[in-house]
Amino acid sequence: MGLISEVLLLPFAPVRGSAWAVRQVLQEAERIYYDPATVRAELSRLEERLEAGEITEEEFDVQEDALLDRLEEASRHSAGTGNGTTP
Repeated sequence: MGLISEVLLLPFAPVRGSAWAVRQVLQEAERIYYDPATVRAELSRLEERLEAGEITEEEFDVQEDALLDRLEEASRHSAGTGNGTTP
């Protein structure tokens, strides 16, 4: 029965390959998103933008809170206690 199902599902091979590629891209994106070094670098750039006068203190606070939340989520994700979804 395995051979018959493979033959019948052969037209769907490109879809299965595409799904695999999408999963690989998603895994890499999550790895980068949850990398604490990436979040810290973004926090540093945010502080530089504030010091350069590119953003206001209020904008800084909002973005900083979001990045700190993301850093906390990254810590949970790396510890294996994250909920598995990306915000």
